[in-house]
Amino acid sequence: MKKPNAPQPKTGGPTQKGQCAKRVSILDAAADVFCREGFAGASIDEIAMEACVSRQTVYNHYREKETLFMAVVQDIMDRANAALFSILATFPDNGDNLEDDLTAFAVRLNKNCVCNHDGKFIRKLVQTEGERYPHLFEIWRQQGPGKIGTALSALLARLSHVARLDIDDFDLAAKQFLALVNADLPMNSFFGGVPTDEELEKAARAAVRTFLRAYGGKPAKGAGQVEELREEPV
Repeated sequence: MKKPNAPQPKTGGPTQKGQCAKRVSILDAAADVFCREGFAGASIDEIAMEACVSRQTVYNHYREKETLFMAVVQDIMDRANAALFSILATFPDNGDNLEDDLTAFAVRLNKNCVCNHDGKFIRKLVQTEGERYPHLFEIWRQQGPGKIGTALSALLARLSHVARLDIDDFDLAAKQFLALVNADLPMNSFFGGVPTDEELEKAARAAVRTFLRAYGGKPAKGAGQVEELREEPV
């Protein structure tokens, strides 16, 4: 007679799910309070109240305010990076319609990574708290700006093999592309405003045209040889 199978341990039960829900609620509430009050002005009591949990529950999950703040930054960065790399996957891979393709890419980048809620949140925190508490933003420095620059540099290097691009320093070109993409956005978009689709398109188009004027000078394959032949005396 076969013995009945031993019961398997359950995972993700009510207690575990409840703890996870509390953790998410605490992070969301803390993000709102830190953004509104700054690191120094935020209190654990206010965060607990907005998260609808006890003060002790916050401390059970995050031993102190600094630990909670860094967890909030990490949570935002994880979401921001997920959005970023999904956009980077749409970078053009041929030079058939370079201006339009790069413009569309720049619009997606600004709309989903720069001007979205997470982008505005982390930018505001860095601007208001970064100088006073630089160690709190080490995660952001390591996983934020550096990642997009490195990834975009590699994409530009790949694109230069198939498109009319003349780039000597891909890291510098990536930084300049990102600076140009943000340069013509309405100022209020950096302080909570939401740019319209028309404003995003206009800023992206201007950025790409400037970028291509600087780096779009490589002649198509064979063009140089044709010009040389034309210049030879008959």
